[in-house]
Amino acid sequence: MSGTPPREPIVELHGVHVLHRTRGNGLFNRARVHALTGADLAVRPGETVGIVGESGCGKSTLAKVLVGLQRPTSGVVSFAGRDVWSMSAAERRRHIGAGVGMVFQDPATSLNRRMPVRDILRDPLDVHRRGTRAQREARVAELMALVGLPRSVAEVLPSQLSGGQRQRVSIARALALEPGLVIADEPTSALDVSVRAQILNLLLDLKDRLGLAMVFVSHDIQTVKRISDRVITMYLGRIVEQAPAALLPGRARHPYTRALFSATPGLLSPIDPIPLVGPVPSATRPPSGCPFRTRCWNATDHCAAEMPPAQRANTDGADTHEFRCHHPVPAGTSNAELVELASAVTGRTTPLHVEETA
Repeated sequence: MSGTPPREPIVELHGVHVLHRTRGNGLFNRARVHALTGADLAVRPGETVGIVGESGCGKSTLAKVLVGLQRPTSGVVSFAGRDVWSMSAAERRRHIGAGVGMVFQDPATSLNRRMPVRDILRDPLDVHRRGTRAQREARVAELMALVGLPRSVAEVLPSQLSGGQRQRVSIARALALEPGLVIADEPTSALDVSVRAQILNLLLDLKDRLGLAMVFVSHDIQTVKRISDRVITMYLGRIVEQAPAALLPGRARHPYTRALFSATPGLLSPIDPIPLVGPVPSATRPPSGCPFRTRCWNATDHCAAEMPPAQRANTDGADTHEFRCHHPVPAGTSNAELVELASAVTGRTTPLHVEETA
């Protein structure tokens, strides 16, 4: 595989920023929320990219930008080599709508409650005028079989299905137009624990069978690591590290990635969280320089003065390992060493805001 040239990306982001304006303290005072800042990312055919980070770090905003649901304030979003936002609305619907599928967090709200399953699955085919009526009906039956739904639910409303069945309908709808890329935004967080593994296994099976690229957004960090080829770490709207999943967490170079993984339980190791030293900054007033510096045990004046440039880690020839940190974690540093170092800086710790996963 090392001699195989990388395939052209399906979707690319270059310097993408997303700013939201919200009501401030006064009637005419509108605060700016930095939802996404300077995002650079490429997703290639067949790979699974996981996105992790605390609540409010910009994961879902990034997913919406990738699927064309969120227009960036600045920067370029390219899909199959074309600038998405230079197209007309009709072109964008044809180009993105057919090439990208989206699986949302809660199938109870993402599915039309008044439409039976058959109509929900046929709707993308009708909108994009795919095939004859008979061919569309055949495609609906094929999609139901693909995600393991019995034919008997074709005339059933979403409210009459279980949570797992509704999410299977969502996945089938995302695959209706045979996209090359699927964005899964917290696809299991609204499901019972017993159903999560089934849906994850289904997504992985479909990815392999259909040759899909997938972007998987989740708070469940251990699951992201298990199913991803590459993991993106986000903090306060910025991508601070992206690395091959096989290298995480022990060979992550950004201190936030190490702290994030240390706060999540693993099957073979207990939680040994690396303490952080300050409150989570506001997205309306992000810190100067490195956004993580206000909580980092190793921050210096240099961190406040300048945003770290992107650096490549020389890790077994893995050219996809990139991070932004002036003082990266030395290779081979154990969690115990980082806990001791961070604890020595301050006795006051701040827990990470990672939602619990049962």
